[in-house]
Amino acid sequence: MSVKLNRNAAGRLVPDVVNGREAVPYAGVGGHRPTGRRAAPAIATCLDYPADGDKRVGSIKEALVRVGLSDGMVISSHHHLRNGDAVANMVFDAAAELGRRDLMWFPSASFPVHANQISHLDDGVIHHIEGSMNGPLGAYCSAGKMRGLGVLRSHGGRWQAIQDGEIHIDVAVIAAPTADAFGNATGDRGPAGCGLLGFALADSVYAEKVIVVTDNLVPFPCLPWQIQGNNVDVVVEVDCIGDPTQIVSGTTRITESPDRRRIAELAARFCADAGIMKPGFSFQAGAGGTTLAFAIYLRDLMRSAGVTARFARGGSNKYMIEMLKEGLIEYILDGQTFDLDAVQSLRDDPRHVNTSPFTSYNFHGKGNFASMVDVAVLGATEVDTSFNANVVTHSDGRLLHGIGGWQNCLTAGCAMLLVPSFRDRIPVIVDEVTTLCGPGELIDVVVTERGIAINPGRRDLLDAVAGSDLPIRPIEDLKAELDRICGVPQKVSRSDQPVAVVKWVDGTVIDTVWRVDCS
Repeated sequence: MSVKLNRNAAGRLVPDVVNGREAVPYAGVGGHRPTGRRAAPAIATCLDYPADGDKRVGSIKEALVRVGLSDGMVISSHHHLRNGDAVANMVFDAAAELGRRDLMWFPSASFPVHANQISHLDDGVIHHIEGSMNGPLGAYCSAGKMRGLGVLRSHGGRWQAIQDGEIHIDVAVIAAPTADAFGNATGDRGPAGCGLLGFALADSVYAEKVIVVTDNLVPFPCLPWQIQGNNVDVVVEVDCIGDPTQIVSGTTRITESPDRRRIAELAARFCADAGIMKPGFSFQAGAGGTTLAFAIYLRDLMRSAGVTARFARGGSNKYMIEMLKEGLIEYILDGQTFDLDAVQSLRDDPRHVNTSPFTSYNFHGKGNFASMVDVAVLGATEVDTSFNANVVTHSDGRLLHGIGGWQNCLTAGCAMLLVPSFRDRIPVIVDEVTTLCGPGELIDVVVTERGIAINPGRRDLLDAVAGSDLPIRPIEDLKAELDRICGVPQKVSRSDQPVAVVKWVDGTVIDTVWRVDCS
């Protein structure tokens, strides 16, 4: 495809048109201000729906016909079922049977289980995907096989795109672990219980038509409802919406790597020594092995110091639940549940609160929780000496995964990246990141097993740990050491064919992903 490219405020070449829509180039942190009004679906009338509230139809295929699926429409789905999801595959199989073509898939995230969609991309049922792509789908996009550009957005950026009318969803399909015939739905119970359904909330509110698919139909009313039936057009009951063993796991594993455990310990000690860990503070840490270890080290330091956190931001897991039960955390403001302990806690404990990307991350709103968090602990695939970071591609430029809430968390009081010094003998600290996902001015601390680099712009943090025995080092020194160990990697040659773009939290285009050889 031939596109016109311009340089944005970060100096990155980005297209001025993305999938037929005029794109706004990244203008710097805080450089773009939205105008206009929020989008809205068409007005509906109760006269078009059953008076008894029973919206059931016999199959997904029938549901797609009922909502008027036609060529070129946008179908959305959510990712709370993660690699256990069966519904998105059912939907596009049914669309193919109906002979529909050139559909755009707009998932909140995709997983290797969705490799099923490659055949539909090849056959023209799906035109392109605007959502995270990893595994087989990432390789497909990176190889330049999609007919449109992939668009990678953060969780908050996806809500922003729907709310601002950048993306108009024609048909939203919501996989619901429990629902009633009216369309009220929840994710905190049922055979495929996944906890929250917050990533599907915007879809249910703004989409033209909404289909709820469940394998656990209960009598009206389904309580508590996370999705309101008043926003739902059709309900479908199927045998199974997903594989529970791939949705959540009974245990979440802490890293056993000595290097990664050291990274986690250094990060927790930094929070204590810098004065971030104090009565009433807040934190966010994910469910990866290193960030889980960070939470354990932080828990022990909090116990020793007698410190209680006012709230923690989820993704939640059993270790966070233990801290809630012990009283080390007063509340969990949860955006995603990662294991069975967290699902049960969300269902049973009123201090474990269901949130959505609107409350947590939406940049085009009147504030959000992300900027109120004292410290957010994150990962990255690459960091450069200007503290810019990459989370969507590896150093070879190939798509690895989506952004998730990563960009949104950079507005925390202290945004901290926990990264190993190198992966497969390839340094993680580089001169310039392959793909820019987060600007360096928002990234405050980089923690590796070889030392901690503090952004020079955070003089307050540098002063706070001046008397500490933590291994504080300039990021340039860390990079020089890695270059001596690994050698300076050759710069990857890329094609001049864009295959995807990365959106910043305000909807502007911060970088381009280029075609690579995935053979």
